[in-house]
Formats: sequence, structure tokens, C-alpha cells
Amino acid sequence: MMNLLPLSDPQLVQRARQGDVQAYTHLIERHQQFVYNLALRCLSVPADAEDISQEAFLRAWQALPHFQQKSSFRTWLYRIVVNLCYNRAPQLKRQLAECDEHELLEQYATPDDVGQAVEEAELRGWLQRQLELLSAHEKLLLSLRYQQALEYQEIAEITQMPLGTVKIHLFRVKQKLKRNAQTWMNESL
Repeated sequence: MMNLLPLSDPQLVQRARQGDVQAYTHLIERHQQFVYNLALRCLSVPADAEDISQEAFLRAWQALPHFQQKSSFRTWLYRIVVNLCYNRAPQLKRQLAECDEHELLEQYATPDDVGQAVEEAELRGWLQRQLELLSAHEKLLLSLRYQQALEYQEIAEITQMPLGTVKIHLFRVKQKLKRNAQTWMNESL
């Protein structure tokens, strides 16, 4: 049995297209964390992200014979995830996890620690609320750029948007978050 791990994605894709299930399994293992993180960032619900991840790999397997390799396997797979998330997002109900003050008191020994923990929890809660207010498209762009650390060109390929449009949309989302942060900080003082 040959070790497939050192093979590149295109080599694994070629073997998988010929029916090599082990090659496809290596592709899954190589990309599953990125796929899950992307789905989680888009949907905010771990169970839904797991479902989308599984469905994305299943759809990719089914569509593999038609994959023309004009883009990388990863870009193609991310596009499948994005489409699945866009299809599912309107059906999901968003829930925001609130910080439990009693848990914080039990976790931290001194009042200063509790105060700092409360401030950090407030900041995390505020940021989470801000992210929840973003559209699925805005969350996706932020996730691809900052969580997945993708280049603008790759984001453009995944989202099928012109490169300039990707840059403009990311700039606008960052500006919106920055304005909201300044407003929140001024109100907190």
C-alpha cells in the first residue's frame, strides 16, 4: 500500500477521479478543518457546520468527475461550502450565547480577576453580536480573509466576485466594525 500523504491535491484528485477512495479520504483529512471552520463562521452553529462539512465532501465526491481543475481543489471545495451555507443560512435561527456571571465568579479568585473577566466577556459578547449582525456574505468574506488567511485573489475565486469587489467589500465591513467599536467604547465610558 502506497503512502498518499506526500501527494499534492491535484495528484490526489486524479487518483480519486479514478475511484481511489483512499486518495479522497486524504483530501478530506487535509481540508476538513478548513471546511468546518468556514461553515461554522458562516452559520455560527457547530451542529450545522458539521452537517454542511459532511454534505460538502459528499457533493464534492459526487461532482469530482466534472471538476475541471481550473482552480485549486481547495478553492472549488470552498465554493461548494459557501453555496451550501448560503442555501442554509435563511433557514437557521441565530442564538447568542450570553455570559453567565455566576460561572465567572467561580472561575476567578479575586475581584480584580472577576472584573477583568467581565470586561473581556463583555467585549467578546459585543464582538459576537456585531458579527451576528453582519450578513452571511460579510461573515464569509471576513472568515476567508482573517480566519482562513486566504489571499484576495483566492477569495475572489471562491466567491466568484471580481478582485476589486472583494477588496471593497472587506474594506467596508472593517470600516463598519470600526465605527461600531468606536461608538460602543464611547458609550461604555
